[in-house]
Amino acid sequence: MTHVVCIIPALNAASTVDKVVAGVRREVPNVFVIGVDDGSTDGTRSQLRRACDRTIEFDVNRGKGASLRAGFAAAIEYDPIAVLTMDADGQHDPAFAPRLIDRLSVGDVVIGARQINTVTVPPHRRLANLLSSAATRAVTKCAIADSQSGYRAIKPDVLRAVSARGDRYEFETDFLVRASHAGFTIVDVPVPTIYGPPSHFREFSDAWRVARVLWSHRAALFRTI
Repeated sequence: MTHVVCIIPALNAASTVDKVVAGVRREVPNVFVIGVDDGSTDGTRSQLRRACDRTIEFDVNRGKGASLRAGFAAAIEYDPIAVLTMDADGQHDPAFAPRLIDRLSVGDVVIGARQINTVTVPPHRRLANLLSSAATRAVTKCAIADSQSGYRAIKPDVLRAVSARGDRYEFETDFLVRASHAGFTIVDVPVPTIYGPPSHFREFSDAWRVARVLWSHRAALFRTI
């Protein structure tokens, strides 16, 4: 049995992914790291091959959701006690990884909730996160503070039971909704907000995908009432 599997989806993150992998290895003893190269055009793939225990490689960009789906399928092969997801851009502090994993004692999915209401976060990003998190709370009936955070710890049973849809950022929202509707509990751990390279999240197209996912689940919920 592998203790913890960490999945790191990466797109053009050659300048940061080495430090991310080194950081999680430092903080989580015996972690097994799976790096997913999402069609990068820089040196990300070679960096992942050197730093990770296993790599999954897409020749073209398929999206974060597709990367996580492939990573989840690979992770459960190792029968871990927990699966951790982290972004490759250095915006998730590895020092908080043990807190997320420990919090699995009271929840099935643990989200590293960023402190969005700070002056360092652009107003439009704060507003978008607040709205999406509020909508996710309404659909899941869970106290989710940061629905868009990719810093998560997940019990393997959730991955075996939940088949989320979408190939891009909407996958993470769909995963939360389907997990909650399947009876799994979702809890938060506060983590700092760290800004590094620009996010690959596209303000309009990805936000629309997330909104569409939430609306579809909301509509389905009303049909059952």
